[in-house]
Amino acid sequence: MIKRFVLVMAAWLCCLQVQAQIDTIKQRYPTSKREFRGVWVATVTNIDWPSAPRLPAERQKAEMLNILNYHEQAGINAVMFQVRPAADAFYAKGREPWSKWLSGQQGVAPSEFYDPLEFAVNEAHKRNMELHAWFNPYRATMDNNPNSVSAQHVTRIHPDWFITYGGKKLFNPGLPDVREYIIQVILDVVKNYDVDGIHMDDYFYPYPIAGQRINDQEAWKKYGEAEWEDIKDWRRNNVDTLIQALSDSIHKYKPHMKFGISPFGIWKNSGQDEEGSQTNGGSSYYEQFADTRRWVEEGWVDYINPQIYWHFGNRAAAFEKLTDWWSNNSFNRHLYVGMAAYRIGEVRNSGFKNPAQIPSQIRYLRNNPRVQGSVYFSSASLRRNYGGLNDSLRNNYYKTPALPPVMLWLDSIAPNAPRLLSVGATQKGFLLSWQTPLLAKDKELVYGYVVYRFYEGEKLNTADPSRIIHIQYGPINSYEDTTAERGKRYVYMVTAIDRLKNESDPVGIPAYSR
Repeated sequence: MIKRFVLVMAAWLCCLQVQAQIDTIKQRYPTSKREFRGVWVATVTNIDWPSAPRLPAERQKAEMLNILNYHEQAGINAVMFQVRPAADAFYAKGREPWSKWLSGQQGVAPSEFYDPLEFAVNEAHKRNMELHAWFNPYRATMDNNPNSVSAQHVTRIHPDWFITYGGKKLFNPGLPDVREYIIQVILDVVKNYDVDGIHMDDYFYPYPIAGQRINDQEAWKKYGEAEWEDIKDWRRNNVDTLIQALSDSIHKYKPHMKFGISPFGIWKNSGQDEEGSQTNGGSSYYEQFADTRRWVEEGWVDYINPQIYWHFGNRAAAFEKLTDWWSNNSFNRHLYVGMAAYRIGEVRNSGFKNPAQIPSQIRYLRNNPRVQGSVYFSSASLRRNYGGLNDSLRNNYYKTPALPPVMLWLDSIAPNAPRLLSVGATQKGFLLSWQTPLLAKDKELVYGYVVYRFYEGEKLNTADPSRIIHIQYGPINSYEDTTAERGKRYVYMVTAIDRLKNESDPVGIPAYSR
């Protein structure tokens, strides 16, 4: 009886010591364990998924699971999944026809019905990865063949909404009905799917093609000429209007949802505007009428993800110069740099032949506190392990887990700490259990948990990502640690996270392995 009392008192005193250490580390967590690690999964022309149209549904699902598993093992924590490549859909709960790159024929559902977006969201969350629904806003077709689109396609229903450029049909951004339609298309996903973000790519007004002319004169005369002296300024305003309205609409329906855009890497060159970057290439502002810097400055986007697809020292657009420029023009929004994993596989791209090129870029980004992460194009390039890049991510740069960085302008209130943490030995290790925290002052439900493990006697510092053994999205209030070593003494800590990954104070408990 006395022996049992002594053991109980020893455990109680140890718990008090753990709590005392917890009280000394209540702090904001630095970026060492906060990093956005994204990958684009492109569906247009079956770049990444599915590998071919007309595959059976079970084969499509298996391929998606293989993609998610592969990236999870490499430390990726976010997927940009292309759900609308050309006014078509990789999801069921919307107004546009099924994509031909899914079923082989536009408007035809998967042979064994399922919802690819819903499936991808659920499976990504099981792997503690965010999923951002990626939209191409203005592209309607990949060719000018009327037989390639279904009777339900918007180009057939509203043929007056489109211009033809470079052999493709594009929505005319100058038409108010077009802007409203695009907003409603995206809101279909916002309202009906548990995605973490809405993501748009770099296709606004079309990239210039020699000898081609944007045929929007009629819309200009009707909607712009009376107010705007220059048709180019009017075009930029058309895109600005869509971006602002989208931001307002997305956050109205789901305040926690992230909205981000991945533009061409150059806003303006310094030779065009002294506020531009020290580059000498095409620019989104002049060529695509996309004032990408303004979208960040106005706070219309939660993150900007410029495609800086050049190597260090590139004459026209050096990686380091563009990274520095964007970091100085991020206006307290998140900056994730688009990384050109695909260029390692290009035969004639000497700048990326050095296998140290992208690892050096990662280190460069991490030395800049205004950069919060990276997104790689594309999934297939990482899975092919060009230049051993995926190995470098898995074994070095992304070896320890990371939570996505917080967005305090959307939500700055952390959850309360989990309650009544307990630990028990199992045949495989230790089983941790806890109770759901009391609601925080914003009344937001807890979204998940983070489990840390320390050796007895070492500093209890939850800012150290190497001590994270589990990140969990979902309301499960337990975790079994099957990696504990026999004969070791540990201290476990558990925190709660909300939808935007704000993290609670930790609770801790000691555990002794026999």
